[in-house]
Amino acid sequence: MATVRFDKATRVYPGTPKPAVDSLDLEVGDGEFLVLVGPSGCGKSTSLRMVAGLEEVDSGSIYIDDQDVTYLAPKERDIAMVFQNYALYPHMTVYDNMAFALKLRKTTKSEIDRRVQEAAKMLQLGEYLDRKPKALSGGQRQRVAMGRAIVREPRVFLMDEPLSNLDAKLRVQTRAQIATLQARLGVTTVYVTHDQIEAMTMGHRVAVLLDGVLQQVDTPRALYDRPANVFVAGFIGSPAMNIKTVPTSDAGACFADMTLPLTREQLDAAHLDGGEGRVQVGFRPEACDLVGEHDGGMPIQVDLVEELGSDAYVYGHVALQGQDERFVVRTDGRRAPRLGDLVHVKPRPGEHHAFHAVTGNAI
Repeated sequence: MATVRFDKATRVYPGTPKPAVDSLDLEVGDGEFLVLVGPSGCGKSTSLRMVAGLEEVDSGSIYIDDQDVTYLAPKERDIAMVFQNYALYPHMTVYDNMAFALKLRKTTKSEIDRRVQEAAKMLQLGEYLDRKPKALSGGQRQRVAMGRAIVREPRVFLMDEPLSNLDAKLRVQTRAQIATLQARLGVTTVYVTHDQIEAMTMGHRVAVLLDGVLQQVDTPRALYDRPANVFVAGFIGSPAMNIKTVPTSDAGACFADMTLPLTREQLDAAHLDGGEGRVQVGFRPEACDLVGEHDGGMPIQVDLVEELGSDAYVYGHVALQGQDERFVVRTDGRRAPRLGDLVHVKPRPGEHHAFHAVTGNAI
């Protein structure tokens, strides 16, 4: 078991003006499953590769337990990495792929066999040990790559988007298997993905990155309920939160015929640092209701209805400050409106979020 710590770790690629990872301070607890998530180019894979020793650290440090591994070779760090493309040896059988690293360590044949057979049983690969990778499906190859990492019994697992090459159904199934397996093994795991649903369903904690800067790290529930800024609010949750910049009044935030109440502290904070009477307010599609015409909701013209069985997503627009703004609302699939209808949308009390119009920070 081990902890992993980034201490102001920075990576700047030659010829680029901005760091790929900028002064990252982050600690992964012993036995924790931490997910790094963010859009393409946010620095999440670079951060993982810095732990693995596959990327240089230009300033700051990386620690595994209390050992500074910043300048150690990858083989000296006692980590195992699972790559996006599986990186299996095509000329070797499944057994030999899983055993390869142990053979390099001069592990005894009996110990190699014990570890490979245990991992194969765990991953339901027993009947495939004599096959070569080309005879396996994508999901089976992914499990072989996992098995190769498991047999090494490392201090830390590093996983770089291991599910991105799988189809949607297999991805859902395999992410549940990985989460269960990690809980069973108890090995500290750092997992990279661009898929926020994957992050929310697998991680004990989730670290959200943007442009190499850590935006927020917390439990999935806390990220969803208490986003630190407008980027995290819009990134976490599917469909994304409805976030608009609107004017304020003494009563709150003004959306067409609807006013969402804000506290006096929020209104005061909105006017600081160039806010000038504006505020960004967000509410999630699932945190609002379709109400009657005279119940204080915002009138929205329906552009599209996505039928999902028990639920339906209603997409529509409304004119705010002279511009059409788009909104999405989740509603009961059996009572969904039709294309072209005018509906009135109202967030539930206390379920909207306020952010500064300029800084984007939660207020």
